[in-house]
Amino acid sequence: QVQLVESGGGLVQSGQSLRLSCAASETITSFVGMGWYRQPPGKQREVVAMLADNGNTNYDNSVKGRFTISRDAAKGTVYLQMNKLKPEDTAVYFCVLVRTERFSLRTYWGQGTQVTVSS
Repeated sequence: QVQLVESGGGLVQSGQSLRLSCAASETITSFVGMGWYRQPPGKQREVVAMLADNGNTNYDNSVKGRFTISRDAAKGTVYLQMNKLKPEDTAVYFCVLVRTERFSLRTYWGQGTQVTVSS
C-alpha cells in the first residue's frame, strides 16, 4: 500500500509561483502514470499534469506553458512547478500514482494540498 504525501500548497497572489511536492512511501520502480489532479471549489476533480514511466508528459491546456511536472526517481518524489498562477488555479491539488499490481491497474491518491491564488 503506497502512501502519497503532498506539500507546498499555500496562498499566493496572481502571477506568483509555487512548487508542489509529492513524496511516496516506497521506491516506485515502475508505474503507468504519476502526476497531479486538482479540484476547484464546487467542481469535479480534473487532471492537471501526468508523467509516464517513459518520461512523456501531458498537461491540461489551461496550464500548458505555466506548469511543469518532474520527478526525482532517487527521492521518489514528483514535483509540480506552477508559474504565473491565476485565480482560476485555486483548487485542492492531489498527487496520483497509477501502476500495475498483479496484472491489474491500481490507483493511489494523496490527501491533497490547498492552493489559493488571490487576484
